[in-house]
Amino acid sequence: MSKVRIFALGGLDEDGKNMYVVENNEDIFVIECGMKYPDGENLGIEMIIPDFQYLRENQDRIKGIFITHGHDDVMGALIHLVREVNVPIYMAPLTAKMFERKVRQEKIKDLTIHKIRRNSTFKIGRTEIRTFGTTQSIADGFGVAIKTDDGYIVYSSEFIVDYDTKNDAFKFDMTDITDLGSKGVLALMTESVGSTRAGHSAPNHRITGQIESYFEEAQGRIIITTYSQNLYRVIEIVELANRFNRKIVIYDEELRNLMADMASLGYYRIPAGLDINPVNYSNDNDNVVVIIGGTGSTLFKKVHKIASREDDNIQLRNTDTVIIASPSVPGTEREASAMQDDLYYETSKVYAVDSKRAWSMHASIEDLKMMIYLMKPKYYIPVKGEYRQLISNANIALDMGYLASNIIVLDDGQAATFTDGKLERNYEQLPTGDILVDGKENLDAQGMVLRDREILSTDGAIIVGVVVNHATKEVIGGPDVQSRGVIYLKDADYIIKEIGTIMEKTIEEAVKQNNYDNLSCRTEARERISRYVMKETGKRPMILPAIVEINTAD
Repeated sequence: MSKVRIFALGGLDEDGKNMYVVENNEDIFVIECGMKYPDGENLGIEMIIPDFQYLRENQDRIKGIFITHGHDDVMGALIHLVREVNVPIYMAPLTAKMFERKVRQEKIKDLTIHKIRRNSTFKIGRTEIRTFGTTQSIADGFGVAIKTDDGYIVYSSEFIVDYDTKNDAFKFDMTDITDLGSKGVLALMTESVGSTRAGHSAPNHRITGQIESYFEEAQGRIIITTYSQNLYRVIEIVELANRFNRKIVIYDEELRNLMADMASLGYYRIPAGLDINPVNYSNDNDNVVVIIGGTGSTLFKKVHKIASREDDNIQLRNTDTVIIASPSVPGTEREASAMQDDLYYETSKVYAVDSKRAWSMHASIEDLKMMIYLMKPKYYIPVKGEYRQLISNANIALDMGYLASNIIVLDDGQAATFTDGKLERNYEQLPTGDILVDGKENLDAQGMVLRDREILSTDGAIIVGVVVNHATKEVIGGPDVQSRGVIYLKDADYIIKEIGTIMEKTIEEAVKQNNYDNLSCRTEARERISRYVMKETGKRPMILPAIVEINTAD
């Protein structure tokens, strides 16, 4: 009897945080390990990643992790996972170079990284694995197929169908995809981000036609923003600069590293003599294209710094032409809007690439139809997208004649189980969740830190401190009460005095009852003060009591 389970630990009904699990009998294969950017409510949070609890508990069964390309939404959490789970990682050469840099920065050792080709067949244990190249915004992207007794489980990765792509590192591998379909596909998982767009994504994904006129008209410098990981778009910009005889300055270390990786792998080389190292760049140069790269909100913050005249190397001039070729992604809208507003203070020639005309490199309706048509899967599973996008993707298969019973729309943690090639109708729910990453290593799984920040940002904080004699527990100093963001002290002397009194009485009562304990007293005082402040002000600030015990001389 064969048994296959498919479920997601992230990536369903959300933008980012992609992580999918395929269990073939007892073997576990993980596909992607991504992050997503926090929204405006996640105060001080750098990123959100999946909860790895299930993988930690079952790490002995994990045979490999596949990272299909180098975007943060599929690879951004991997550095956190490998600290907890040491299993083989499979990725293409460019993706491996990107990840190995992070590994060196974090000083993580003893990892097993297998560099695989985009169109290859190999075995992991007893399981046959096939990969096929896909066209997407970063080079070396691939889809993956895992062979089971009842057919392949195929994950498409991001893709578009573009017959005009001449660079092999970006090509769509139609031959392998067709061959997989002829061999038998049990289940096909395809991305859903572009499933609401009619037609093919190509040629709408190119920006050259939209920004070429700006290059023709520009008299001074051209400053253009782009995401570092959108190498397809970066190459378009470099080729335009070359055509208009302009030097380029790549103003982002990660992007410079990526372009160097592309050259070392033979994927793409910047024309000789075109690139100026930022170290040798003078702000007085006019006949240049300054490419400002970055990821997520860091890109917008970088441009905001330039627009605010706080950057050491680039100062805007009114003769500059600024092109924003980096539309905001979920979680970065506020920074993107502020950046664009600031730019207008420095130059009137600010142009933004129209995202309705220059599409993101995700599969649109006709692209998805082609993938379904070529793969001919028995079951169809929309993945990677918000719920409306998952449903839109499911409707594509429905329109192509698939029965609703063979289209599976899951939630994170909901497992589809196939026994001897047939879908069981009871969907098991596995534990999932979000890990909130604050800085590099501080992980907040329960959200306690975030809730504290929300309280501080809305209702403020009250700090109350006293000094007591260590031997007698008599209050010998204070109470000192400080209010931040709760009440205006001059108008609320009686409240401040009563808070101090509550603190003193709590200690005195505990001493009288002979059950004084520093921690217990602070907890009791916090609860009493909180109830009093709520009654008087209608607020629930953070209450921080402090009892300092000192030894006094006889």
